[in-house]
Amino acid sequence: MQAVILFGVLLSCPLMAIAKRAPALVRNFRLQSFFLFLATLSLGAGEGRVDLYIIAGLLFLLKVLLIPEILYRITRRIKANENIGLFINAQLSLFFVLGMMYAAWVFSKAMFPFAAVLKTTLLAAAFCVVLSGMFLMIFRISALAQIIGMLVMENGIFLLASTVSGGMPFFVEIAIFFDVFVSVVIMGFFVYQINKLFTHINVNKLSRLKG
Repeated sequence: MQAVILFGVLLSCPLMAIAKRAPALVRNFRLQSFFLFLATLSLGAGEGRVDLYIIAGLLFLLKVLLIPEILYRITRRIKANENIGLFINAQLSLFFVLGMMYAAWVFSKAMFPFAAVLKTTLLAAAFCVVLSGMFLMIFRISALAQIIGMLVMENGIFLLASTVSGGMPFFVEIAIFFDVFVSVVIMGFFVYQINKLFTHINVNKLSRLKG
């Protein structure tokens, strides 16, 4: 079961890297969040911790249901179904992400040389998700894609905390979930206003407005 969950998390990274349209990017983020929900649920069942069940429920509510729906609505409202803008093409993006997967695995093995294979794989998956989020923020032109990149990075940090320490304290997790949700709402509002004023959310074009 855990191997299937890890495979799902890792599969979502190249899928987001090669996505050319905003709805596909949101759909793959939802897929990744769903597998993180399953991972948290599995951890809660394995350790018998009620707080992990609650965190899994919040993860499902916010990152599988609410946040993707907000992003879909923003996409429809600003008509961002067109190409999200790639600094590097989909094929090269795929090679980048596969290279990051390999680098994450080598780094995890070097950090914990005597750890079990499952824990090493979990760490590698967490590092890969963080790096994939950074990749989206750097190599995608659309502001909406960069917001999703930030959320993907947060998914990776969440998975890393769960792997290394069994999860952050309960109230810290709740505060982070609330903070992420409010941040998405605020950023979505700003993206809508930017699109309303400038008729696009291409950050490459917005940089020309400086001084």
